[in-house]
Amino acid sequence: MHLTVSNGKQYHIACRKGDLAEYLLVPGDPERVPKIAKLWDTAKEVSCHREFRSFTGKYKDVPISALSSGIGPACMAIAVNEASGVGVHTFIRVGSTGAIQADIDCGDLIISTAAIRLDCTSNCYIMLEYPAVASYEVLLALIEASESLGISNYHVGITATTADFYAGQNRSTQKAFASSVKENLLPTLQKAKVLNFEMETATLFTLANLYGLRAGSICVVYANRCTNKFKPRAGEENAIKVANEAAKILCEWDAKKRRKKKHWLFPSLLAI
Repeated sequence: MHLTVSNGKQYHIACRKGDLAEYLLVPGDPERVPKIAKLWDTAKEVSCHREFRSFTGKYKDVPISALSSGIGPACMAIAVNEASGVGVHTFIRVGSTGAIQADIDCGDLIISTAAIRLDCTSNCYIMLEYPAVASYEVLLALIEASESLGISNYHVGITATTADFYAGQNRSTQKAFASSVKENLLPTLQKAKVLNFEMETATLFTLANLYGLRAGSICVVYANRCTNKFKPRAGEENAIKVANEAAKILCEWDAKKRRKKKHWLFPSLLAI
């Protein structure tokens, strides 16, 4: 049961049915929402409550919305639960991340195929063995959007989603506290070819699959743990462009599936 206030709005995101489009972009940062909406044909602010700021409008005639989730997996779980409660069926995370492979530069984009569930929040919903995987349609749409926009500096692979930014990602903490709980986490993930650390994708993917929704994730690299480079905001606009375009592509693909009376997207369908 979703908590609502007297006017039918969801308790945290302050949106009711009709406020959000079926295709929703989900940045963590509330300040990224108007940056996303700036590229739309039309846009209006719907709500701003706590970390949850939302805009809705049209991008190339496709109804689209954006809703910030704030930082962390618990906030993402709130966003997914409440946004799906008002009609959203497709979620695209538009985030920032830290790369853990040396060949990934600041400003590059990472499109997640799946995420390691170190978020703890998803454990409240399903056993840990349940995989956190992207919708293949959203994954393909993000890749297609990158290519169609001529944005080639993207990487595709596995993400690690953590519950904490500091000790949870093998960073130093205040008071020189050294935790041994995850001391080997970073080198282990690097050997396993994991691309990046962030804090929301696994929760989004897990809940979306449990609820029969679609989800994808594209993050811009602000830091690289191998090279010690840090360039906040580098590449942010490219991530926004790709996410918007992916939503349009998905809408077009969905329309084609309906016309052809097909439930699943497959390559030869796109050629028809």
